[in-house]
Amino acid sequence: MSVEKHDLEHEKPESKETILHLKTHDHHFARLYEDYQGIETEVHRFETGAENTSAEHLEDLKKQRLILKDQLFSIIHRYESSSTG
Repeated sequence: MSVEKHDLEHEKPESKETILHLKTHDHHFARLYEDYQGIETEVHRFETGAENTSAEHLEDLKKQRLILKDQLFSIIHRYESSSTG
């Protein structure tokens, strides 16, 4: 069974440099990124069968991951928009 990766660099490869910059220069982004990566790792373990959890817990984690991803993408977009214009 193939499980799709949801790490930011994989989902937004065109923003790899921006992500690296923000991780090292924006404390808020770095904290959100760390939270996102932790949840992504946990979801991946459950989806690959390395660990078990309830369907409800997995759905809650996926919702948290989506909220964090939206926040991170918003910061990335704002940074890239301000850098180009």
